[in-house]
Amino acid sequence: MVPEKIIISHQKMSPSLNMIHVSRVAPSNSNSSESLTLPLTFFDLLWLKHKAVERVIFYKLTDVTRPFFELVIVPNLKSSLSSSLSHYLPLAGQILWESLDPKPNIVYSPNDTVSFTVAESNADFSRLTGKEPFSSTELHPLVPELQNSDDSASVMSFQVTLFPNQGFCIGVTAHHAVSDGKTTTTFLKSWAHLCKHQDSSLPEDLIPFYDRTVIKGPPEIDTKVLKIWHSIDKPKSLKLLPKPEIDSDVVRYTYELTREDIEKLRERLKRESSSSSSLRLSTFVITFSYIFTCLIGSGGDDPDRPVGYRFAVDCRRLIDDPPIPLTYFGNCVYSAVKIPLMAGLFLGEQGFVAAARLISDSVEELDSNVAWKIPELLETCENAPVESQFVSVAGSTRFGMYGLDFGWGKPFKSLLVSIDQRGKISMAESRDGSGGVEIGFSLKKEEMNVLIDLLHKGIK
Repeated sequence: MVPEKIIISHQKMSPSLNMIHVSRVAPSNSNSSESLTLPLTFFDLLWLKHKAVERVIFYKLTDVTRPFFELVIVPNLKSSLSSSLSHYLPLAGQILWESLDPKPNIVYSPNDTVSFTVAESNADFSRLTGKEPFSSTELHPLVPELQNSDDSASVMSFQVTLFPNQGFCIGVTAHHAVSDGKTTTTFLKSWAHLCKHQDSSLPEDLIPFYDRTVIKGPPEIDTKVLKIWHSIDKPKSLKLLPKPEIDSDVVRYTYELTREDIEKLRERLKRESSSSSSLRLSTFVITFSYIFTCLIGSGGDDPDRPVGYRFAVDCRRLIDDPPIPLTYFGNCVYSAVKIPLMAGLFLGEQGFVAAARLISDSVEELDSNVAWKIPELLETCENAPVESQFVSVAGSTRFGMYGLDFGWGKPFKSLLVSIDQRGKISMAESRDGSGGVEIGFSLKKEEMNVLIDLLHKGIK
């Protein structure tokens, strides 16, 4: 039986969404007296006040009815969520910052729970999961809020929304200071596994590793990171930075580069680059270089405007002293950053090659010492020009989001809602598993139209 408490029932949430109820779900071992405290590492503190990561995963079921949704889908999701949380206790806990502690901790206490919202939407499922641009704000009601105050913050919250006779979606909001994309998706895989197989045990590659002693970094790095946050916002506060206002003319669009498209771009780089043998022509480098070039082109023709890029790197695969298990729970990412650059470098015929050379070099420069470069990274980001067009990547083609089968088939669409600001993009593997890449954008309609035109022209 899943411990729960009904809080709200049948309340109107938005013009297209009706809340059915909000309950609390506890880990299945919640009757035990076990507590757990995990200190935030410097990798976690880098994201302390960053806005929460919001994702929505759509499942297409054209015969789904309200009774089937409420009597079968929701109970199965809740009971398996309870089971999966018993393996991931910190996700049911809170971030706490006690007055005498130099930094916050993740604390799970017996009877801690997560919020689980059940809702129904009359929005057009096919539009939200389709190939045409739509208003970014249409996704916002499908992801739950995350509670936070000066001295405490929730870690994760969930929402399941029915689209009658169309399907349903799972919305997940996660505090970035607790989990990076790898940890969050590993948890989601665990939840899906337990729901589909009606089991309580997990395969070894889904069991989290909690030992923080494997994370080594520069002296006083925690203090340096916190000092930067204190300079941005009030000291010792866990309140997240406010979300930027999203204009009504901002639209979402998902563009897919097929495996064949990527191969065409690879051959183009080989033809146009005088030193193609020195380029790292991986799927990521090719995809991001092409997308970056198109985004800079959509931003205007002023060659002197500052631009730059950032992409995250999973340090579990880089750091070897000591080695960090792939199942390490928490943040373990480093950002490769290049700023400032001038837009003119990427606006001409050689723009794609120039981007590929820079991004290839950024990848090649990564090594096992990335943690020791974090002070330099922080200084670089602090000194970034305020008005620069800064392209940042969220997500990864390695996460395997389209493998999240809870028992009703694989996702029809997976979207990162929290890229809703200029310069943020998302990446995921193509749904069909053919080796393509899905790229998510959120831009003003006029700029999006220019971008879409550039994206399609470049592949011909």
